[in-house]
Amino acid sequence: MLTVEELGQEIAELAVHLDAATHRLLECVRQFNAECGWAAQGAVSCAHWLAWRIGLDPATAREKVRVARALGTLPAIDAALKAGKLSYAKVRALSRVATPETEAKLLEVALYATGAQLERLCRGYRTALTAENVLPPPERSVRRRELPGGMVKLEIVLSADEADLVEGAIERAREVAQAGAKVDVSAETPSPAATPAPDLPRPSRADAVVALAESYLASNVGSGNGGERFTVMVHVDQDPLAPDGVLAGTLDDGTRVSAEALRRVACDCGLVAVSGDGDKLNIGRRSRSIPPAIRRALMLRDRGCAFPGCTHDRFLHGHHIRHWLHGGETSVENLSLLCTHHHRLVHEGGWSLARTAEGELCFRAPDGKQLSAVPAREATEDALTFLHEWADERELHLGADTNTPLWDGTRPDYDWAVAALAGAGE
Repeated sequence: MLTVEELGQEIAELAVHLDAATHRLLECVRQFNAECGWAAQGAVSCAHWLAWRIGLDPATAREKVRVARALGTLPAIDAALKAGKLSYAKVRALSRVATPETEAKLLEVALYATGAQLERLCRGYRTALTAENVLPPPERSVRRRELPGGMVKLEIVLSADEADLVEGAIERAREVAQAGAKVDVSAETPSPAATPAPDLPRPSRADAVVALAESYLASNVGSGNGGERFTVMVHVDQDPLAPDGVLAGTLDDGTRVSAEALRRVACDCGLVAVSGDGDKLNIGRRSRSIPPAIRRALMLRDRGCAFPGCTHDRFLHGHHIRHWLHGGETSVENLSLLCTHHHRLVHEGGWSLARTAEGELCFRAPDGKQLSAVPAREATEDALTFLHEWADERELHLGADTNTPLWDGTRPDYDWAVAALAGAGE
């Protein structure tokens, strides 16, 4: 039984070995990406391949590729990670701001700072460089993140003038919503002409954003819809964590919807019933165009591109497994959803797709090798023993104190440090 002190030493030593091994991982990723090894597996990018092959989420996979590529131009920081002197967290922060001209100074700071201190310094340094037009501003983006309790956080990055435009639209939507609420209340409860409409609370900014989306989609979802509301698909099925007969709702991406939210949506929506025997949906050879009922069944069954490891669930194509021109039927059984990239691979890239007798899809590369839906994994020996032997083979002298920050405990002056870093390249 290890003592608390011995456990602490083992944690620190194992972390150093993991950081050194992470260097090798990033080195392999950089070379694999440069040689487009992921393309041979039919992946859209190296990040998509990493997400499929080693089980990373897409955002983490993209970050691994970014850091791996950055280290190829930062030899000093790369060597420090290899020697276990820097943690991966520190290297990730440095890779966002370091250049070949500034990496020496930043590396010196990184060896003294803790991970939290370095992250704060790098953020301040990046802000200073962006203000001086040394670094480009962040890219415009919209990101979605699920929060505990079923809520969703949307993060939007826009230029200042675009942000003002959006905020102006939000405020206008709040005014319109409040005015509409006053009219509704007045209509329901007639009052004398001298009595003004009740002063209702102003709708929140979140209410206004939802109103903007509903207004836009109601008038821009295509011709001939008669103003029909945009469709949000909620899948209702048995709740796996509840007794039989208790239903649960999920969105297309698997996000759980609370029972009350499901009832609220069901108050004002269209209902599409999908039979459990969806494979029987078939229009034969009458047309190769996929009707809405079959497309809905495909979306419910495939939930996205059917190619192994692909995470695309938008702008999908219905692919005839046996082509319509060759006698294939337009049926759920003979169709599969593919994204644009993988649809092109199947038709023009030499890949083939067939359905087995058990109903499973079988993808084969141009050389005839089958691509497994789930990558094979081999059992490994004890992780700590493996990492020690791996480091010894490469003559890496790693210990519990290898990556200990050189910080002496003095309270950092972040403003002074950022100013010093910003002037280091002058």
